[in-house]
Amino acid sequence: MKKSIILCISLVFLNCKGNAQKEVKKTGTVRKTDTEWKTQLSDLEFYVLRQAGTEPAFSSPLNKNYKQGTYVCAACNTPLFKSENKFDSGTGWPSFDREIKGNVAFSGGSDLFYGMEEHCATCGGHLGHVFNDGPQDTTGKRHCNNGVALKFIPKE
Repeated sequence: MKKSIILCISLVFLNCKGNAQKEVKKTGTVRKTDTEWKTQLSDLEFYVLRQAGTEPAFSSPLNKNYKQGTYVCAACNTPLFKSENKFDSGTGWPSFDREIKGNVAFSGGSDLFYGMEEHCATCGGHLGHVFNDGPQDTTGKRHCNNGVALKFIPKE
């Protein structure tokens, strides 16, 4: 029984990283080859955005950024999150209680184990995951994002 549970959990994690990313890549309007993305993105950006990787916790300067502005996709500049929706989740990654509707796509994952994957709806870039343990006084959601997948555009 114990082995069956471990196997099921392992399959959830492996499937989350693999097929969901491929499905979203097909739906975005910005389409590039891996070679084209590699010339545009740093190694870490490519790993996170195109291969559904995760940056180390507490490594992004955006985690503690409290300036007013908009967070956009590091690959295609699509506006994804507004600064007024950012909060300190204590997890080590930039977190928001809501996305800019229509600019973030969701796939795969599981609310129970690893959260739903979230991607840029324009280029399919992997951003992070969304969980149901966010601020209860707003949406109850925690959009937990890799800072390297985002760029911050300050409000003028």
